[in-house]
Amino acid sequence: MSFWKSFSKLEMPQPQEKLYGIQEIYSPPGLIEPEVEFLPKHIKNARVLVWGYNADYTSLNGGFPSKDRVHHHAHTLVANLAADRRLSGTADKPIIFLCHSLGGIIVKRALTYAQTRTAHKVSHDYSIFSCTYGILFFGTPHHGSSPATYANYLQNLGHLTTAGKMSKSDLIKALETESETLQNITDFFVPIMRNFHIYFFWEQLPTPLPGRLGSMYIVKSESAAPTFDDTERAAIAADHREMVRFESPRSQGFRLVMDALLRYCEGAPDVIRHRCVDAARTLGLERNRVAAETLRIAPHFSAGVDMMGLTGLAGLDGFTIVDQSGKFRSIVRAPDDAKAEV
Repeated sequence: MSFWKSFSKLEMPQPQEKLYGIQEIYSPPGLIEPEVEFLPKHIKNARVLVWGYNADYTSLNGGFPSKDRVHHHAHTLVANLAADRRLSGTADKPIIFLCHSLGGIIVKRALTYAQTRTAHKVSHDYSIFSCTYGILFFGTPHHGSSPATYANYLQNLGHLTTAGKMSKSDLIKALETESETLQNITDFFVPIMRNFHIYFFWEQLPTPLPGRLGSMYIVKSESAAPTFDDTERAAIAADHREMVRFESPRSQGFRLVMDALLRYCEGAPDVIRHRCVDAARTLGLERNRVAAETLRIAPHFSAGVDMMGLTGLAGLDGFTIVDQSGKFRSIVRAPDDAKAEV
């Protein structure tokens, strides 16, 4: 299950996507919700979307926890976002993701998935990867977290009534420390990180737990903000739940987040414009490569000649090979029943 909320639609939208963490669709009165209040107000040319998903940890009153795995949510996010961008005429606009808690894991998996969508019939999904400029991770457990910690956290939010009624969802299992699922997602994400501006935020205060359990850090700093070159890291003076809610525009967390967003929004348009051109070229070459392999063509190129694109066309006497580069200096070896025009 997933849903969209849109808070502003302007003439020149540049989407910023915010993913909620586990079951956190609640805001205490008097606090500033980032997507509702300050994004449309302070970033004028932005279309702000919220994507929600069912990350239920518990089975209460005979219900069942969510069985959707991380990659199921990731695939749905890519499909939802690609459809929304095409229908709103924003398919080539920059994307900045704001991800809280488990939402960050889903975004990482979504981007690695979108990067693989290069086949002609699904290449519209590739733009989710190529148009992503920045990602802000808030308390995302990149290296996992204790399941017991998350259970206590959700109980504090009022989603658990008794410990005996708890039942793990596949999503929560994926968050366990040293989880194979989590490690695989990270292994695939690290090679593509250089394409994005990334800011890691960790909680500076422990989260109060119910009863006499005291308080604890839901996601420790080393898991929420791993050290990578060319990434930014900072603490927010709040607990795991409140780190994405700010008391005023003067708060330290608000200023950190707003500075990053303004910088990313300023730099994104030119970068993404050029990246869209490169993506179209990449997808075109991939289609030509697949066509060439299908026709069993082995192209050879003279020294100093740029790569040329080949397309196989069905002809009366077999296949006709057409040079689309305009250079006409390449030598193509084709099957005996093929006719080459180069």
